[in-house]
Amino acid sequence: MKRLKISALVAGAVFAASGIGHAFAADAKPAAAVERVAEFTGAMPTGVTVTETGRIFVNFPKWGDDVKFSVAEVVNGKTVAYPDAAFNQENADPAKGLISVQSVVADGQGRVWILDTAAPGFGEPKAGGAKLVAVDLKTNKVVKTVVFPADVILPTTYVNDMRFDFRVGSEGVAYVTDSSIKGPGGLIVLDLGTGKALRRLSGSPLTSPEKGFAARVEGKPLASTGPDGKSQPFNVASDGIALSGDGKTLYFSALSARTLYSVPTALLRDPAVTDAQIAKAVKNLGKKGASDGLEADAAGNVYGGDYEHNAIRKLSADGKWSTIAQGPDIVWPDTLSIGPDGYLYFTANQLNRQAGFNNGKDLRQQPYRLLRVKIGTAPAPTK
Repeated sequence: MKRLKISALVAGAVFAASGIGHAFAADAKPAAAVERVAEFTGAMPTGVTVTETGRIFVNFPKWGDDVKFSVAEVVNGKTVAYPDAAFNQENADPAKGLISVQSVVADGQGRVWILDTAAPGFGEPKAGGAKLVAVDLKTNKVVKTVVFPADVILPTTYVNDMRFDFRVGSEGVAYVTDSSIKGPGGLIVLDLGTGKALRRLSGSPLTSPEKGFAARVEGKPLASTGPDGKSQPFNVASDGIALSGDGKTLYFSALSARTLYSVPTALLRDPAVTDAQIAKAVKNLGKKGASDGLEADAAGNVYGGDYEHNAIRKLSADGKWSTIAQGPDIVWPDTLSIGPDGYLYFTANQLNRQAGFNNGKDLRQQPYRLLRVKIGTAPAPTK
């Protein structure tokens, strides 16, 4: 039996989003229909990205499942190791092989970028292994590798998600979240041309789990089991990230939080600006629900998963929140990606059903799913 099986379910597999109750009673319109795109058995996925030509890539971090390859492309209903099987194996040189990948992002410029945490099981990142890898979509060959400088990768760092802007710097800039579960969270600004990086809002309340946050997913508290067998709060720092279409505004949120923030990117990139000055410039955009992934479109809207309510939320350009999709398939919406077809794609990976949150019993029910909902807008441009 193959480790991972994908079924093409787009045609004829549309279900109406259910009326699961949630805290956003002001939403008057029914949620949109959600379509099943693919199903996965084996390792659970986290990231998904859809390229400007409609190619779909997914990734599988090493969190305990049997991961044969960490990055794959969906081709004719099957997953194929990407860019090839060899590169998906650790190398003696940590920069030349994938260790544990958390996310993949197509940059709209003919490349897909791979974010390697180098931290299987959320452990300490392997020295020189945390990196960004660019693969050319025409040749399917690695064309650039940027290793994060040691001064921005702490022993507790877990790089999680990324967004790109090629309008600044000689080769563009990447914005990356540190989703630490043991130490300070933060934002990392990586210059793709020079390889230099800045660590921003490190340990700030803005990038940390919200005080008093206690998630409830599928009707029960979300908590992990500690070494002593006692329940511990699920505290994860800055996670979701999105970039406005003009590249001037970065949106971010901690995973263990319900608030969305924004900050001017020019301040993040300027080494002369202090974290205190950046914090003063951050805007509170209100309660969006508890999200894993975020995304922005070309029309000025921002999207976020709501893992407590099996839903996808939208902040429209006029500042209003709404629920655009909700249903029983959306069990822990993770990464979001907008395709050229006007659909918002997202993984639903049942993260909350892992053994660590359920007294050692794995409650995940395969298959995991890749879903999509029609939004009718284009991805935010990166150049």
